Amino acid sequence: MSLLLVCGLRKGSSRALQMFSSAASSCLIPTVPGVRPLHWISAAGGRRTGGKQQRLRGKASLWAAAGAALLAAGLSHLHWAEAAKSVALPEETKELALRCQGFMAPPVSPLDELEQELSRGSMRSRMELLILDTQARVCRALVAADGGATFTVDRWERSEGGGGISCVLQDGNIFEKAGVNISVVHGHLSEQAIKQMNSRGKSLEVKDGKLPFCAMGVSSVIHPKNPHIPTIHFNYRYFEIEEADGSKKWWFGGGTDLTPTYLNENDAVHFHKTLKEACDKHDPRLYPKFKKWCDDYFFIQHRGERRGVGGIFFDDLDSPSKEEVFQFVQSCTQAIVPCYLPIVEKHRNDPFTSEEKLWQQLRRGRYVEFNLVYDRGTKFGLATPGSRIESILMSLPLTARWEYMHTPSRNSKEAEILEVLRHPKDWVH
Repeated sequence: MSLLLVCGLRKGSSRALQMFSSAASSCLIPTVPGVRPLHWISAAGGRRTGGKQQRLRGKASLWAAAGAALLAAGLSHLHWAEAAKSVALPEETKELALRCQGFMAPPVSPLDELEQELSRGSMRSRMELLILDTQARVCRALVAADGGATFTVDRWERSEGGGGISCVLQDGNIFEKAGVNISVVHGHLSEQAIKQMNSRGKSLEVKDGKLPFCAMGVSSVIHPKNPHIPTIHFNYRYFEIEEADGSKKWWFGGGTDLTPTYLNENDAVHFHKTLKEACDKHDPRLYPKFKKWCDDYFFIQHRGERRGVGGIFFDDLDSPSKEEVFQFVQSCTQAIVPCYLPIVEKHRNDPFTSEEKLWQQLRRGRYVEFNLVYDRGTKFGLATPGSRIESILMSLPLTARWEYMHTPSRNSKEAEILEVLRHPKDWVH
């Protein structure tokens, strides 16, 4: 395991810790199989502000960074326990550092801050850990399914506040392009973003033209090479704002949807039933409501067709309670791999013709049209100061095609999928 050494520890630490003392104020980052680090910035214990690394302050910060460094070094649980004794790490720090070891990169928030927020039951910190876990779980599943691809892990920072981790795979055996990104950002909303939110009935109170916010989420689009494997998209997010009077408003949003090139009814049934089971754990009324919302949202108005066969979608969800909505979102994230990977395995070796590949490229053109013209997430990201354009446009496929006046033959498989896109079906009854 090759390592990037970036962690400083106090003088007098045990031998296991002294190995990290040659470089101060950073963290150890492992090279993980299936992961190609591109940029590792501001690891467990610090942030970069204006390009300069801030030093960790306080004993808790130092121990948090030390714990993350030891774990990232790949030490066994026995070695970890021995090393931890010498610095007397709090149990909470060790537990959190162990959890962070399984992520694609260190959390965006400094580890000590994350631990403090967790001790207060902060939803912001719980959501950050959920999206980090979701990212890692999906990336591992995709690497295993592809059998040869690697993810480039790009850890970035936003000068206005926060940052993110972009994990992108390109030109694999199965997947032409797959991105699984997280962002944890904060600052002030732009006027354009405020207008977009108010257009959904928010009526937000602004002070001195500014509206403090924090937002975090995980977003993914996966484009396979084989036209018989559908594209999948998912996004789950948490948003919090502070109004002029100091009061806070919060809401969750998200969903998972499937975009096949060719219709396979069994695949659509499996996909929808898996999502329905996740919804039904919390309320049997959720799936039909969010299924319709998905069909209505992913609608390419100028084409008169949906982007795909749907799934679930919801936005501005703030009831019945913050905890109950969080638990629901957690169930949705846990359904991502089981709703999609069996479909990938089923079709990974399906033969296809050049005509079928051409149809896939034309359908991807529709995907691009929706994302650039209608998708609220894309438009919100482009309207947010300091947004990372590469990550926002990660959803676009490597290749797509537009042909003038292309019309499939009647009664063809191409015409079959268009009929479903124009008239959504109930897949679970």
